[in-house]
Amino acid sequence: MCIFGSNMLYKHHVFICTNQRPEGSRISCGESHGMELVDAFKKLIKDRGLNTEIRAQKAGCMEACEAGPSVVIYPEGVFYSRVQLSDVEEIVTEHLQHNRKVERLIMDYSELPWFKKLKG
Repeated sequence: MCIFGSNMLYKHHVFICTNQRPEGSRISCGESHGMELVDAFKKLIKDRGLNTEIRAQKAGCMEACEAGPSVVIYPEGVFYSRVQLSDVEEIVTEHLQHNRKVERLIMDYSELPWFKKLKG
């Protein structure tokens, strides 16, 4: 399965939250190296020659701030939480190149306020 974007087909599309809120409000992913993560994903994907089949880009809020910095990969819809710069290589290698989820980083939705409200 591929995703359309910029007149190209992508095997994977990586969205990295870079949302930033005003100081004193709810925590946000962009406060914790959001753009640095975007740059790291883009660089590694390009360095490995994968940029014709994989696209990485910044995203706005994904409502997962309490588990941030957050990354989601489509078409699988896999959300990763608390992603650090040191995790980028593992995500690119394991998930994007070998189609193996990085289990230790998969988001636990139960810690998100909106999910808790759904469960009552």
